[in-house]
Amino acid sequence: MAADPYATLGVARTASEAEIKSAYRKLAKELHPDRNKDNPKAAERFSTVTNAYDLLSDKDKRAQFDRGEIDADGNPAMPFGFGRSGGNGAGGFGGGGRNYRAEDFGGFGNDGIDLGDIFEGLFGGRSAGMGAGPRPGAAHRPPAKGANISYRLKVPFVEAATRADQRITLADGKTIDLKLPAGIEDGTQMRLKGKGEPGPGGAGDAIVTIHVEPHSFFRRDGDDVRLDLPVTLDEALGGAKVKVPTVDGPVMLTIKPATSGGTIMRLKGKGFPAKSGGRGDQLVTLEVDLPEEDADLAERLEGWRDTRNPRAKLGV
Repeated sequence: MAADPYATLGVARTASEAEIKSAYRKLAKELHPDRNKDNPKAAERFSTVTNAYDLLSDKDKRAQFDRGEIDADGNPAMPFGFGRSGGNGAGGFGGGGRNYRAEDFGGFGNDGIDLGDIFEGLFGGRSAGMGAGPRPGAAHRPPAKGANISYRLKVPFVEAATRADQRITLADGKTIDLKLPAGIEDGTQMRLKGKGEPGPGGAGDAIVTIHVEPHSFFRRDGDDVRLDLPVTLDEALGGAKVKVPTVDGPVMLTIKPATSGGTIMRLKGKGFPAKSGGRGDQLVTLEVDLPEEDADLAERLEGWRDTRNPRAKLGV
């Protein structure tokens, strides 16, 4: 089970939205994978901190957590030991095929339970004061279905974008490959008919809630994927062909001569699958990366000045 989200962010339970946001920004900046490339544990903590902020920044989920209705993973916190502890999935690049245990995910529902029927089963008749004999219409009531079982499935960013199959093991021990739907996003729910608890009227359903994990350098923008790509000064000035990572694997990108930093280039069909069909694009923002100290470059530029005013359009 995930740690207490308040403890993860280092804030009090009475913290305001602004205090929670400030604590998250500080930790996210400190733990971001771009700043901790040689520290894999920082990436794990970055994901944990992000999950904690996702819960506490949602007013409804925070209220449910404070009332004890859900746990830190967002799973129902059922009384008397009913339910299953929350779990998590592995992150990173690559295809699907990871194995999840049913006890790693969801909660336990009580759909369709009739307390009157329970009393009748215990005492051989109806509850006190209700009189003897069958209730009107009781013979026409269909038998109750079994309870639904809730699962929380963490899917890495790249696998969500490429709709990689997710292998899970359900409560009955059966293993299935789950096909992710087009238009998948954080919070998407999938219903698996008849994969819940057994009951006299048939089995309930399995409800799988998808959590798309953040990525170390890709960002989602609707159905598009955004990426900031560093390029050298000579690549920006003279043009070049550079390798660019995408959710489908690296591709070559052609940069025209005299390309300015901040230029956005579009890679068609390299985004998330859209509900309407097709896929979004990948938007690559070029960032000119200058060396901190380069005597040769400084010598070559000595005495040269760009007389243009690139800020003229800003009125300064």
